[in-house]
Amino acid sequence: MVIDTVSAHRPAPSIESVPLGAALGRVLAEPARADRDYPPLARSIRDGFAVRAVDLPGSLTVIGEVAAGATFAGRVESGQCVEIMTGAPVPDGADAIVMVEHTQSANGVMTTTRKPAPAEFINPRGAEALAGTVIVPAGKRLLFSDVALLATIGQTAVSVHRRPLVAILSTGNEVVPIESEPVPSQVRNSNAWSVAAQVARFGCDPLILPVAPDEMEPTRRLIEQGLEADLLLLSGGVSAGKYDYVEPALAALGAEFYFDRVLIQPGQPLVFGRVRDRFFFGLPGNPGSTMVTFETIASTAVRLLGGETDAPLFMPFARLTHEFSHKPGLTRFLPALLSPSGTEVTAVRWHGSSDVAATARANAYLVADPNRESWSPGDLIQVLIK
Repeated sequence: MVIDTVSAHRPAPSIESVPLGAALGRVLAEPARADRDYPPLARSIRDGFAVRAVDLPGSLTVIGEVAAGATFAGRVESGQCVEIMTGAPVPDGADAIVMVEHTQSANGVMTTTRKPAPAEFINPRGAEALAGTVIVPAGKRLLFSDVALLATIGQTAVSVHRRPLVAILSTGNEVVPIESEPVPSQVRNSNAWSVAAQVARFGCDPLILPVAPDEMEPTRRLIEQGLEADLLLLSGGVSAGKYDYVEPALAALGAEFYFDRVLIQPGQPLVFGRVRDRFFFGLPGNPGSTMVTFETIASTAVRLLGGETDAPLFMPFARLTHEFSHKPGLTRFLPALLSPSGTEVTAVRWHGSSDVAATARANAYLVADPNRESWSPGDLIQVLIK
């Protein structure tokens, strides 16, 4: 629902040009097209000899050599070959490459027992991309490999979507700034900083607002301030408690609520809606719930507002190292350690969604299926990588 709703109502992000060196992680606003065929000539992908496949196996006269960056002026005729280096253009007349490891050379003659297939170890002209074709689509968040491709086609500057501004508003009388010395009944505002880090990871600019106390009017005023950003993320105050003012304050501002609960744990009391053409999420106040609901649901809106055309969650399978069970009915996201190989996962001992220390020790979340009760060691289970 979040994808469809945001896609249908999001404003078109503005576009800016950045140097290629600043393009990593940005969302491409215009498709990048190949400026010529790649490769522009048929090239060898091995060191060896350029031959006519029909002439082998046997012995051939070596009539020259060609290195990467050079060309061979002549033509390979029957009984001839050219020594060639990786990346060099294939001489006219040759239609295959024999790897140097499979040859013997002496006195200008190359001998091999191999029978190469036509086009073997040759990268044909245009095999990677044809001139004018789209090689990086608009709406893609640029990876280092995309930057390499943009450099290949000579783009010194790149058109990208402006980074959305995301306002972050924590609520609750018990929440104090992180530089404060809290009394035992208070907590520092870790939620705002964890969400700000998650927002920045998806290429947006976070704006942390002052903490809203458990009072209607200050909460409403701070929400209005947050609505000046491209997206508003609230933390806390979305349950049904006596001092939970987030939903009443939003309703007073004319908010349209799309949902106010999801079947996951931690994070059931999650609110999503729109007011004054701005989307908002009311994230639960416990740190673990805040992190999970942003990562699994709110991050979708952040990515779409930033110009991405799709925002799938990556949840591969890994094998459990131990027995595990839970009460069916909810999808549970529990702190876990994924092995360096990515093949095994172990749940991290934790004490509920307020246990930030356990979450920090984890590098993934174990995703417990709502329709299954137990798993044995070695069973496959989904994981969400942090």
